[in-house]
Amino acid sequence: MKSITSGRREFLQTTVRATVAFSSLSMLPFITDATPVLPGDSLHIVGPKEGYSPQIGTLVSMMNWMRETMLYSVKGMAQEQLDFLLDEKANTIGAMLLHLAATETFYQANTFEGRTDYNDAEKKQWEAAMNLGDEGRKNIKGHNLDFYLAILKETREKTLMEFRKRDDKWLMQVDPHFFDDKPTNNYCKWFHVCEHESNHNGQIKWLKSRLPGSWKGQ
Repeated sequence: MKSITSGRREFLQTTVRATVAFSSLSMLPFITDATPVLPGDSLHIVGPKEGYSPQIGTLVSMMNWMRETMLYSVKGMAQEQLDFLLDEKANTIGAMLLHLAATETFYQANTFEGRTDYNDAEKKQWEAAMNLGDEGRKNIKGHNLDFYLAILKETREKTLMEFRKRDDKWLMQVDPHFFDDKPTNNYCKWFHVCEHESNHNGQIKWLKSRLPGSWKGQ
């Protein structure tokens, strides 16, 4: 298995560009510990959330919004649709769902434990989903939607539990060598988890439009 950082370098080049856009957040009024939680529990309220430090809560609100959007894309899909392979180089929708969980698991290990790779047990569980390609096409199939949703939920619940233990100072901590071997803070790493899901949601929606038969899901 490739090093996670080096193996994903080509894809992560796009994240460097996303980070430039993300830096524009500094133009917004700084969120402090005194910032009140925004009223209402609407999915469409982006900002601090109860149970989290202000900046982490804002990040969580964005991650929640993106997850709901992605789940809507796969709502009601049958196993054969999740296993549909467009061509010999494509990934299935099911494999991409598992890939999202594999990616989040890596960032849990990296930001919560300071590791730069999966441990042995995690490699066995997540290697095919993380790398996709031939191993993903061979091994990730035969599961219904509930299988993938349960894994995504379990993975996200761990992230949220760990976020509740941390504060904005942790979120701003900088890893001196990460994306493109450049300084990267924890906020950017987890922003990447969110935009990474957006990227694959676009792929999922495109693949869904190529499903055989009369599938009319949105």
